[in-house]
Amino acid sequence: MTEAVQKSTFAHLREDRRYAAMVGLGFSSGMPFLLVYITQSAWLSEAKVPLELIGLMSWLTFAYKLKFLWAPLLDQYDAPVLSRLLGRRRGWIVASQLAVAATLAGVAFGDPGARLAWTILFSAALGVAGATQDITIDGWRINAAPLEKQPLMGSFAEMGYRVGNLAAGAGALYLADRFGWRASYLCMAALMAPGMIAALLAPEPDIDYEAARHPERPTLAAAIWAPIKELFTRLGPLAIPVFLLIAGFRMPGYLTNAMAIPMFKALHYSDSDIATVTKLFGFGIAMAGVFLCSYLVPRIGLMTAMLLGTAAASASHLSLAWLAGHAGDSSGGEFWAFALAVGVEGFAASFATIVLITFMSSLAKAEFAGSQYSLMTSLCALPGFLLAGFSGLIVERTGFVAFFQFTSLIGVPVALLCWWLWRHHHDAFSLRHAPGAPLAH
Repeated sequence: MTEAVQKSTFAHLREDRRYAAMVGLGFSSGMPFLLVYITQSAWLSEAKVPLELIGLMSWLTFAYKLKFLWAPLLDQYDAPVLSRLLGRRRGWIVASQLAVAATLAGVAFGDPGARLAWTILFSAALGVAGATQDITIDGWRINAAPLEKQPLMGSFAEMGYRVGNLAAGAGALYLADRFGWRASYLCMAALMAPGMIAALLAPEPDIDYEAARHPERPTLAAAIWAPIKELFTRLGPLAIPVFLLIAGFRMPGYLTNAMAIPMFKALHYSDSDIATVTKLFGFGIAMAGVFLCSYLVPRIGLMTAMLLGTAAASASHLSLAWLAGHAGDSSGGEFWAFALAVGVEGFAASFATIVLITFMSSLAKAEFAGSQYSLMTSLCALPGFLLAGFSGLIVERTGFVAFFQFTSLIGVPVALLCWWLWRHHHDAFSLRHAPGAPLAH
């Protein structure tokens, strides 16, 4: 048995500070995204901001889809002062966390009803700071632990991330209801402290520490082009199928996420029932999927887990199609049908998320970890993000049942592509394959 399955979760946290640091860094990573727009949309609505402007402000999260554009700079250049003290990677982590806290405070002191431009400016800056934090944390995770530890590193990151989501979602809304939006956003800024402490206590990967001590300072063009060229060169003929697999792997999930809550509301489930099932019950279910993945990947292999993940995640949408075909009722058996359908989808999605994180991490070379991983995550998110904008139009024409059946079928060609890579190139994508080594063609 592998180390990952011999020890308990708490034993790992006690014995390896990289895992404990990963929880704290995951927490700080999970906060900014919701606070850029999703949570803030409630504040905008209360301030009587026109609905069309609220919708347009969702584009403020686009920095998360474009972070690959400046990720190479974080791999190749130092953060002022902090990188000399902490190493290149941790220096950028702390710098981005300070920027997140500062921009959250900036949003807090705004008034979207009277000074919307102020809110837009600081929200856009918050999106850039949050995306930058993600780049640096992902780069640290990939370089801090060997590939065989990445499933568990990803699991602890996801644990912290989801707790951060709870704080930035339900927690921020609760604080706003009791104390007002300014106090809520200032509390969110203060909650960046655990992530900063985790960054200060985390070990700096040797390659990043040495890079900060002996910087090469490439030209701007070289810094941007080098990680892209290296990744394409190393993947060779497998580049196109690998990128297609990454782009399609979570596409059904993006479409489903866009229409899940509208479907729940159409079935007349109350806000409290939706919160209970998707946030509280859903958190435990998602964590079960996360740690099952970290258990299985070292035992069954990375590509086998990828095939299982994409098939299960897509097929799980049929549970939502089944739910859509039943009249919603917030009491009795209908509530448990709701919980069952959401639980099945959430469990499969969390499993698929961790196995995809491990797969993309295995493809990133150490010196380009942040930029190459950001490129792959942007490739993963952008197609689904763009298609999700049309999800409402599809539902209007087909209904919810057919829509979720359609999202399930999207996973079929992705699963076939995954099977082809597993069948013909299994050894090239394994936990024994060193990150950054040429792939066997």
